[in-house]
Amino acid sequence: MIVSPLGTKILEKILSRIDVPTLVIHGDADRIVPLSASGEKTAKLVKGAKLVVINGGPHCITWTHADEVNSALLNFLKS
Repeated sequence: MIVSPLGTKILEKILSRIDVPTLVIHGDADRIVPLSASGEKTAKLVKGAKLVVINGGPHCITWTHADEVNSALLNFLKS
């Protein structure tokens, strides 16, 4: 189940309608919103989404793993 204040069914419907290139970045050590509860499911629901998993990344990977996040973003934008 995806974690969302909107409710699971509504969020799944919204995500399945996205039809633009999408990058999902998620840390595998996120204890607040686990990868299996959000990142993996989001990437599956968004058609053609690319999932990048940051090894050892906690909840705020943009702060703790900025270099890896920026690298993933640049690679995605170049592709």
